[in-house]
Amino acid sequence: MQTDLLIHADWVVPVETPGVLAQHSIAVDAGRIVAVLPRAQAEAEIEAHQTVDLPGHALIPGLVNAHTHCVMTLFRGLADDLPLMSWLNEHIWPAEARWVHEAFVADGSRLAIAEMLRGGTTCFNDMYFFPDVTARVAAHAGIRATVGLIVIDFPSAWAADTDGYFDRAVALHDQLRNEPLVRTAFAPHAPYSVSDAPMKRVLRLANELDLPIHMHVHETAAEVAGSIEQYGCRPLERLRRMDLISPQLIGVHMTQLEDEEIALYAQNGAHVVHCPQSNLKLASGHCPVSRLRAAGINVALGTDGAASNNDLDMLAEMQTAALLAKGIDGDACALPADAVLQMATLDGARALGIERDTGSLLAGKSADIVAVDLSQPETQPVYHPVSQIVYAAGREQVRHVWINGRHVLDDRTLTTIDLDDTLQRAAGWRAKIQAAD
Repeated sequence: MQTDLLIHADWVVPVETPGVLAQHSIAVDAGRIVAVLPRAQAEAEIEAHQTVDLPGHALIPGLVNAHTHCVMTLFRGLADDLPLMSWLNEHIWPAEARWVHEAFVADGSRLAIAEMLRGGTTCFNDMYFFPDVTARVAAHAGIRATVGLIVIDFPSAWAADTDGYFDRAVALHDQLRNEPLVRTAFAPHAPYSVSDAPMKRVLRLANELDLPIHMHVHETAAEVAGSIEQYGCRPLERLRRMDLISPQLIGVHMTQLEDEEIALYAQNGAHVVHCPQSNLKLASGHCPVSRLRAAGINVALGTDGAASNNDLDMLAEMQTAALLAKGIDGDACALPADAVLQMATLDGARALGIERDTGSLLAGKSADIVAVDLSQPETQPVYHPVSQIVYAAGREQVRHVWINGRHVLDDRTLTTIDLDDTLQRAAGWRAKIQAAD
């Protein structure tokens, strides 16, 4: 068999099928995986245009960052060590009002994508203003993305009123219909920032266009208390009354949950995105991951924005998620390494509705592949590759990344982004923002 690419590695971690495959190879043709097979068999049966030999490396599926605000990389470290609403109301929203426009979004998105590619993320789910710009930058960089069709009650540089948000949302969705790697999702910001009428309109259009609905939900105790005061019920109950809890819903954070809410969420097949580092930094609470998974709820993993994390490092997010679950539950088995790797790959793809294309290393799927170098002192010796990746590896050990068969990170060098120019632009924004804050 002839193929475009053949990758040999010490280990292949398919994720969708159990176990780790030692001394295996992945054959890629026309951007898709055509075979995962023992190295000896691959060498005997496959003639590849290009062969990459990676001793000491593990191949994993590309990581899916299921909740981001990419542009906020340019606010990284601007207002640290503050509670959520003070952080938003006194620093972030005023800074956004002053600085957010197309050039800012382009430069922030490019910086975020460079960081994510260097950390093994091959797909991200974003929520921010000017999603058309983020979509354009993502497509140029060759990264898989779902961009949020933002809806919020107050005017912004993106739209002056409710009709403006929806008009731009539908136009962008139509514009991206034929883009191979970039998709859309409706992104009403949160129950506390989107009133009933636009929320119902989101549901109607999401049903018509068959799109996910990506929203912050139950992020803090203050959010829940505010909803009870304003609407007479908790946010999830308000969403239930509007029929918004369904397999379309991707609820982010979910740190304030009662048992009956977990049961309701499970019954309706909705998804959760766990952002442990952001929740810890903002003291928002803890997502009950073990209880959610035990109830059969699909739980993905996200970093949130770099202004509240402060990085987009999915390897670190996996480690934090695993350790936090063990500590909260008092159970060392609460969230094992293979489970959290699945959250960061296949479960993220499931939340976005793209699990047929990505999230695991199986024949027929897109070649979204990450090579992690486990030969370094920090991850030696290797008894269990997945444990080393989750508990010991750093993102600097991500050596190669392919997305849809395209080599976007080649031995730590970005091939689709000018890193020097990206960093120079970020430094320019820092000077402007710091002078004004």
